[in-house]
Amino acid sequence: MPGVTVTDPAPYSTPPAGGLAMKRRGTVAVWLGLPLITLGIYHLVWYYKIHRELQEYDRRLHLSPGGSTLVLIFLGWTLIAPLVSYLNTGKAIANAQRAAGLPVTCSPGASCWLVFVFGLNTWYMQSQLNLVAEAYQGVAPGSPVPLAA
Repeated sequence: MPGVTVTDPAPYSTPPAGGLAMKRRGTVAVWLGLPLITLGIYHLVWYYKIHRELQEYDRRLHLSPGGSTLVLIFLGWTLIAPLVSYLNTGKAIANAQRAAGLPVTCSPGASCWLVFVFGLNTWYMQSQLNLVAEAYQGVAPGSPVPLAA
């Protein structure tokens, strides 16, 4: 009809439902302690766990915890594939911070390039994930939490 404008609601006009709270981990233990004790195996376990937790926290994120871990296992020798995986993980962490209503402080580039500085990307990514976990004080890991954005 002339003069009548019908607008569709914005794709994000409905509030996000919610997800499950993430676990807060010690950054030094994740970066240095446990990988040294387990000869590097814990890094792969940690990488799988954070992807699973990110996926459960915000179901709008389309992550493959197993696929991300397999990239490190089977394509780690290529150098490019792990860097891309770390870059995408940094983006997912930034989106999780946004969903928690926090200012986005996670830099996907830093998540990628800090691997060349004593493997500090693990410490960095876990410290950024801890910000999301701390946004829900007093909530046990795996408990339902609301998403802000």
